[in-house]
Amino acid sequence: MLTKSPGNSHLLILLKERYPFLISVPHGGIEVPAPVRPLLDLTDEELRYYSDPCTRVIFGFRDQVAAYIDTPVSRMVVDLNRPPLPLPPHDPDGIIKTRTIDGREVYRPGLVPDMHAIHNLLMTHFFPYHQQIDELIDRHNIRIAFDCHSMLPFGSGNQKDAGHARPLICLGNNGDRHGRARKGSIATCSEAWITTLAGLFRDEFPSGEVAINNPFSGGFISNSHFWHKGVPWIQIEINRALYDPGLKVSLPEDAPCNRAAEVRRRIWNVLTDFWNNIRD
Repeated sequence: MLTKSPGNSHLLILLKERYPFLISVPHGGIEVPAPVRPLLDLTDEELRYYSDPCTRVIFGFRDQVAAYIDTPVSRMVVDLNRPPLPLPPHDPDGIIKTRTIDGREVYRPGLVPDMHAIHNLLMTHFFPYHQQIDELIDRHNIRIAFDCHSMLPFGSGNQKDAGHARPLICLGNNGDRHGRARKGSIATCSEAWITTLAGLFRDEFPSGEVAINNPFSGGFISNSHFWHKGVPWIQIEINRALYDPGLKVSLPEDAPCNRAAEVRRRIWNVLTDFWNNIRD
């Protein structure tokens, strides 16, 4: 059964008798609401580059999982994986971005959205996405949730790993590099689960590094919804070199990405093997 929630553009797919996964893909879109487009100082090609291109294809396991959610809206307009505070100008890489990861200004001079525009963006896109995640967990047999992303091959600008090569796969549970809870914090899934998943990714992708909580340990989606509902979450980051080695930023969003179908198949093999392993 397919449903589209009224009043927003988030796509939900709800199915029975599927793997008990919730798949969230918050950064795959490049659409910009009409009132915001004249304010932006980024081209369509740049919006694609600063998104997670093709992740709505690669992780789009709509007919195989208990619940799926994504959004077509660009993270450069409203970032669903950031907390709702602080707002501009206090955090340039926050929920409403004012600078890109490599220092580009997102908006034309003097045209950063005002509080009224920000309120509309949050009420239309941010809060509905998070409300729907909670509702999916409440209504369906969700045993684990995955927040799915891609990452550039090297850290950029002011990122903590600027200039450093990134692993092929990064898994995050808000823990340390072994998947253990850090002092004074809580991991969003057990060490055993994330290390099992990492081992299966290493088996499937033996030519590259599979890291845990490095360089990304999980964002607002996985952390906040674990706190809300207690369902385990793992953030999955895949290196864009896996499917887009030339970083072809000029491709339209719906164009076939290099090797996307093959990467999709291999990731699904890992996720299903993971569930079969932990269930035994």
